[in-house]
Amino acid sequence: MAKSLSGRTRVDGDRLNTPTDLAPEATKKIAEGLTVLLSDLFALYVKTKNFHWHVSGPNFRDYHLMLDEQSQQIFGIIDDVGERARKIGGTTLRSLGQASRLSRVEDNDADYVSPLEMLAELRDDNKTLTANMRELHEVTDEAKDVSTTSLLEEWINQSEERTWFLYEATRNATEGGH
Repeated sequence: MAKSLSGRTRVDGDRLNTPTDLAPEATKKIAEGLTVLLSDLFALYVKTKNFHWHVSGPNFRDYHLMLDEQSQQIFGIIDDVGERARKIGGTTLRSLGQASRLSRVEDNDADYVSPLEMLAELRDDNKTLTANMRELHEVTDEAKDVSTTSLLEEWINQSEERTWFLYEATRNATEGGH
């Protein structure tokens, strides 16, 4: 055991290894990919909630409810992603700082974002998330990690659905109406 800068005792990483039949290199690569995915999901969750709280205009109710549903869906898989990394013998996020450093989702803390800009930004973020999950899927498939591969397929489907809804909500729309 070693002391961290905060004075707290931390457990050495090798003591957290969970038995698995996956190759150690595969476990490391998959756990690292899941940790980055987890970082992306936290960032996308916060951004979706931000837009949910701050959306306005004539389509407020529809957008507000859609973004709430989407944020709940994203939040619903966060624990599964972190636990999956641990189940295969890896480690995962330890802090918000680590999540911030690893996330590929760009923050938006502007004072005002128009509803259509919000939806378009989330559409693009979800589309990118899907592509990133497909890349991780290739890694898990090659490692014969069928459980993570299967979970990724479900999460990809959910991300594609969010992208589709956001796309349809902005298609042929003009500011203030359809």
